[in-house]
Amino acid sequence: MKAVVQRVLDASLSVDGKLISKIGKGYVVFLGVKKGDSKVEADYFIKKLPTLRICEDENGKINKSIVDTNGEILLVSQFTLLANTSHGNRPEFLDAEVPQLANELYEYVLDGLIKQGLSVKKGVFGADMKINQTNDGPFTIILEK
Repeated sequence: MKAVVQRVLDASLSVDGKLISKIGKGYVVFLGVKKGDSKVEADYFIKKLPTLRICEDENGKINKSIVDTNGEILLVSQFTLLANTSHGNRPEFLDAEVPQLANELYEYVLDGLIKQGLSVKKGVFGADMKINQTNDGPFTIILEK
């Protein structure tokens, strides 16, 4: 499982011109599920994301978590994080989990974060999503388990 976490001032996600989700200050998390991933990997992200200290404190130091700042998360499923481009110019996605299993783990992560009291919005699994975001910093972290 792989995630790209971007700290944002705000973000919105639309499908077919219709607004689906919108957040204020927090994280946009792009989550890719790899073949063979299980709840073990998902639990790592459920535990790590709320405690990841990538938000600024009152002194401008990167010292606070999303919980400390009452931030929001926009969680977006993104199989393209598992792209392999080592053979030619067209990416192949053989390492990405099949859609049904990937969606189950995506929803599991979503539910796990919500159960911790976080404000989490989501995208539409498998849809052509348009995402507008104002990156803060920019500050981007790649997590992998």
